Amino acid sequence: MSYLKSFLLIMAILFLPGRLNAVDTPQDAVKYVSPFAKENERCFTCHSVKNYLYTDESDSKIYKGSMDQEEILVRDEFYSSNHKSLSCTDCHSSQFRSFPHSEDAKAGKDFYCLDCHGGDPAYAVFNFETIDSEFRRSVHSRLEEKGFTCWQCHDPHEYRLVARKSENPKAAVKYNNDICLGCHGDFERFSRYSEDKIKISKVHKWLPHQETHFASVRCIDCHGRENEKLLVAHYVMPEEAALRDCKKCHTEDDNAMASLLVAKPSGNNGGDSNAWINGLSIIGPNRNKNLDNMLLTFFAAVIAIMGIHILFRFICKKI
Repeated sequence: MSYLKSFLLIMAILFLPGRLNAVDTPQDAVKYVSPFAKENERCFTCHSVKNYLYTDESDSKIYKGSMDQEEILVRDEFYSSNHKSLSCTDCHSSQFRSFPHSEDAKAGKDFYCLDCHGGDPAYAVFNFETIDSEFRRSVHSRLEEKGFTCWQCHDPHEYRLVARKSENPKAAVKYNNDICLGCHGDFERFSRYSEDKIKISKVHKWLPHQETHFASVRCIDCHGRENEKLLVAHYVMPEEAALRDCKKCHTEDDNAMASLLVAKPSGNNGGDSNAWINGLSIIGPNRNKNLDNMLLTFFAAVIAIMGIHILFRFICKKI
């Protein structure tokens, strides 16, 4: 039953309204024309389909096969990503230009964030070195020996800046949380790194309005430790250290709210007993307007009845 609850919760999160616009992508992003488009297409010919077919350039022999799901790419996603201006062989060995790929090419070193961005003043605003040190302290760093790297969260073929550039907080929250659900909502992928079972609904059972929280607040706002140098926390804490104090977020304390990226639900808020300040629901300090109106009407009616009663007694006394 817990698996069913987790599955239903994951589906609800993934397919909430606005899924089709999960990230702020410029309208012309997919129309971007890469100077390496022709060269990259040699890779996309196979790496964009489940079943590929290519011709061996050395003997003209035709080969067919099935592409690993992890290696299937989407052109539009790549040409909307941060790395859209690169050629495939800027990161992958030039040996990959030959088909079929040699074993030497496949065994070659993969590049990671710091290999290109570390120590570069042009990217100083991102604090990649701090991100790396925070990752080393997080629970995810324990999985490195199982192949867990930056790429498990930030796929270089499709990752794009959202928190810094998005004008749509709800879309930014969803994009960030979908990264987490890429593993924590995928039973097969999660099993590559952990022998535990996915139990999202169980571990969040204490949390009221789960779907609302998942649609409005980033996972890392509760599971990550804030670092003033970083816009996005990369020190992911152990499960038992995750934030469970509602007042830590639902408060008028500016310091507590500073690191939050939250999306205010749409619709009329008249029935909500809490106020919304900077998009965050604040517990208790504000009255429910509907209840206020009802009480005012009640007291006005009581006063009116009392006034009429006194008036009639005064008239009757004179008679």
